[in-house]
Amino acid sequence: MKRLNDYRMRLLVVGFVASIVLINGSVKADFTFGEPTNLPAYIANSSSSSYYGDDLCVSACGRFLFFGSTRPGGQGGYDIWSAARASVSDDWGTPVNLGATVNRSTDDTDPSISVDLLSLFFRSERSGGSGGSDLYVTTRATTEDPWSEPVNLGPTVNSTGNDSDPSISADGLSLYFSTWQGPRPGGLGGDDIWVTTRKTADDTWSEPVNLGPPINTASNDSKPCISSDGLALFFNSSHPGGFTPSVFDNSDIYVSTRPSKDDPWREPVNLGPQINIASGGFGAYDPDVSSDGSTIYFGAPCRRAGGNFYDFWKAPIIPIVDLNSDGFVDSIDMCIMVDHWGTDNQLCDIGPMPWGDGIVDVQDLIVLAEHLFKDVNDPTLIAHWPLDEAQGVIAYDNAGERDGILVDGPVWQPDSGMVAGALQFDGVDDYVVTGEAPKPDMGSYGVLAWIKGGEPGQVVLSQMGKANWLGTDPLEGFLMTELTVAGRNGRSLGSEAVITDGNWHRMAFVWDGSYRRLYVDGLVVAEDEQDNLDISVNGLYIGTGKTMEPGTFFSGLIDDIRIYNRAISP
Repeated sequence: MKRLNDYRMRLLVVGFVASIVLINGSVKADFTFGEPTNLPAYIANSSSSSYYGDDLCVSACGRFLFFGSTRPGGQGGYDIWSAARASVSDDWGTPVNLGATVNRSTDDTDPSISVDLLSLFFRSERSGGSGGSDLYVTTRATTEDPWSEPVNLGPTVNSTGNDSDPSISADGLSLYFSTWQGPRPGGLGGDDIWVTTRKTADDTWSEPVNLGPPINTASNDSKPCISSDGLALFFNSSHPGGFTPSVFDNSDIYVSTRPSKDDPWREPVNLGPQINIASGGFGAYDPDVSSDGSTIYFGAPCRRAGGNFYDFWKAPIIPIVDLNSDGFVDSIDMCIMVDHWGTDNQLCDIGPMPWGDGIVDVQDLIVLAEHLFKDVNDPTLIAHWPLDEAQGVIAYDNAGERDGILVDGPVWQPDSGMVAGALQFDGVDDYVVTGEAPKPDMGSYGVLAWIKGGEPGQVVLSQMGKANWLGTDPLEGFLMTELTVAGRNGRSLGSEAVITDGNWHRMAFVWDGSYRRLYVDGLVVAEDEQDNLDISVNGLYIGTGKTMEPGTFFSGLIDDIRIYNRAISP
């Protein structure tokens, strides 16, 4: 009762703060990506390799799109084109070439448009520069005026190598770019990302500074895109461990964040297989993120499912605000956030865009408040058996295609679950068998289930012939798991948490790529270091052990089994 009263008190505080903050505005959140979709074919997408699209850039207002293309009707090589739309909900209009003032017969591409739409930075291989390609800027007095003769940014910014991929900050005072295939003192090897700054828009650009580690490495690091708040940097890298095959420099899109503009950049994070596909295509490149953090745009150099060569794509950036992964955004999630108030807890640091700011505070509370009592859309939920059916022999997987088959008569209990219905097991011979177990894509994993009942030695979830994922030890009924690394070094992880006392308990196994953790009712009850998991193509058993031995069949209720492709915090 005391814990419930504490939560109620915290909720009163949260609600008061939220009501004040929401009056004054809101921010956007993110965490993962929805399904990528093609931009219209008339933008830069080609049905063949006859022409290519390159380096898409969307204006801060979301109504103008600039990109490089070798499409017919240009001045020669890559030209810069632009498309417009009346509003962000309308279709893009027909692309227009920026004309002979901006484009030459050589390559002109990599556009980056200023917030006010009056300055366009780009790279060009025209004569008169410092190296193979240089950075230029063209300006105009108003959006109705023509673009001026482009101006080379000069030898302070441009090197004798190839300078490309400019990304102008929202305030216009920082310009990020990359240098490749040429010397620039201070580089770390391969392509590197640099930044040049100025105090005001009327000042000259400073000597570029190499971003250094962890952004730049001995690998190729290029094509930067700075977020509108300056706190996230998206870029391409051939860091080891990416999803892209060796072709195209093994280049994936990564993101690095920082709490403020005065703080150093954090270790970059791979955007994952949803963006950087490992099969069916060859990677992603040229990231660009909308100013509100709701959409990422990118290019794909080779054909990926549903597209063609050198297509432009976009994907929604979807907030994960179901902090305890129970399928609801409610008061419990708000309490979790309050419990981590003032910390750098990654789970709760969901605002402002695009990946938080390093502290759990009012910004994160605003994001959570905007999603209270709304449907949860979490692409990292890769398997979900609600076990809410009232009849039949199929336990449906609501998140994938791993429907389970009931064997030997477990009984539906539509009114007796912790989350709606549940499935009753007799502890003798009944169980559910599903399709093959989903594998982790990004080096993290989470498995949850509600149970009521059970006896020592019984198993809730297992992989046939491999391991008991969630079960109890045979002596005391303590929660344990055998989900571990393959081979001789694999070992079980056990706790001292009894879950067979006849009460409802929410058990979870979580692996974050470095540590295994067992949870009971939201509390960590065991953990150890673990650098890998052995998950095969074998199917799963619900309600019995890996070899269906006598004594492993579960006796009691099992409800709402979930598997996530991330390290959850139940």
